[in-house]
Amino acid sequence: MARLAQTAGLTDVQTEILSAVKTFVDKEIIPYATELEHKDEFPEAIVEGMKEMGLFGLTIGEEYGGLGESLLTYALVVEQIARGWMSISGVINTHFIVAYMITQHGTDEQKQRLLPKMATGETRGAFSMSEPECGSDVAAIKSRATKEGDEYVLNGQKMWLTNGARAGVVATLVKDELGGDSVYKNMTTFLIEKEPGFGETRPGLTIPGKIDKMGYKGVETTEMVLDGVRLTADAILGGEPGRGRGFYQMMDGVEVGRVNVAARACGISIRAFELAVQYAQQRKTFGKQIADHQAIAFKLAEMATKVEAAHLMMVNAARLKDAGERNDVEAGMAKYLASEYCAEVTQESFRIHGGYGYSKEYEIERLMREAPFLLIGEGTSEIQKTIISRGLLREYKLSQ
Repeated sequence: MARLAQTAGLTDVQTEILSAVKTFVDKEIIPYATELEHKDEFPEAIVEGMKEMGLFGLTIGEEYGGLGESLLTYALVVEQIARGWMSISGVINTHFIVAYMITQHGTDEQKQRLLPKMATGETRGAFSMSEPECGSDVAAIKSRATKEGDEYVLNGQKMWLTNGARAGVVATLVKDELGGDSVYKNMTTFLIEKEPGFGETRPGLTIPGKIDKMGYKGVETTEMVLDGVRLTADAILGGEPGRGRGFYQMMDGVEVGRVNVAARACGISIRAFELAVQYAQQRKTFGKQIADHQAIAFKLAEMATKVEAAHLMMVNAARLKDAGERNDVEAGMAKYLASEYCAEVTQESFRIHGGYGYSKEYEIERLMREAPFLLIGEGTSEIQKTIISRGLLREYKLSQ
C-alpha cells in the first residue's frame, strides 16, 4: 500500500469500495487513457464498467437503487479515478452534483422520477450555470424564464456543460421575473429533461456540438441554447420558483463540486508523483539513478508533501459537508490549495522527465494539459480567495 494520501477512520465498506475502484483504475483506465485521450474518444467501455460497479449511484439513497454512500466516499473514489484519467471523473462529477441537488432540494415526485434512473447511469446529469458573457459572476446571467399561463418559457445561452450531450437532465439556473429584492432572489433552478445527443434534443433546446479543448478530452463539453423551451412548475427544482431558492440550490451544488475538483486535483497529483518517483529510479545520469541526486530527491520530497497536504484538506472539507455543517471556506481552501499544488506537482514531474516529458508517448504530457483546467473549474483561485476571505472576516469580525 502506498504511503501517501491515506485516509484514517474509514469503514470496512468504504475500504472495500476504494480497493475495488483502485483495481479498476489500474486495470481498465490507466492502460487505455492516453490513447483514448489523444483520439478525444468517449470511453464507452470504461463507463459501462463504472455502471456495473454502481458508481453512478454511489451517493444516491438505497431507496432509489443507489449505494447511499457519503460525500467523503465519493471524493475518495473521484481521487482514484482522476489518478487514472481526469476525464473519467468528469463523466460522473456533474451527474453526482445534480443527483445531490435533487436529493437535498427536490420534491418527492422529482426524486422518484429521476433518481432511480440516475443511480443506474441510464439517465445522466449535467449542471448549467455559466454563460458566454459571465463565468463566476453569477449575477450577470441573462438566460430568463418568463411565465406564460401555467408554463415557463426559457430563453438564453448557457456555456461549459460537461456531459452536455449525453445528459438526460440538466440542472439549469436562469433569472425569473418574480420581483425579488435582490438579483440573487430572482433566480430559479429548472431540471430540464432532454434526449441525449447533439442538435435539438427537445423542442427549443439545442446542443450545438463539442467545444475543442487543450485537455480534458474524451468527455464532451458543450454549449446549450434555449429558444422558447416550455416547462411546467414540476420542472422547477423543489417545485416552487424564485425567492432565492434557485441560486442557493446551485451554490449548495457548487460547494460539493469544489470538493470534487479538489479530489480530482489530488488524483492527478498522486499520479504525477508516481510517474516521477518511478522515472527517477529508472533514469541514470553521471553514473547513478537521478533519484540519488539531491536536486531530484528534494523535488520528490516537496511533491509528496504537497500531495499529502492537499489530500488532508480535501478530506476535511468532505467530512464537514457530510456532517451537515457549512463548509464554504473549507471547500474553497481545499479547491484552491489542491488545484495550485496539482499544477506545481505536475510541472515538477514533467521537469524530472526531462525531454521525454514533452513526448506524447509519456503519460506526463497528458497530465500537463489536464492540470491547468482545475485552476479554473468550479471557480478560479481568485474566486476561492474571495470566498475564503469573506468567510474569515465573517468569523473574525470585530465587535463594534
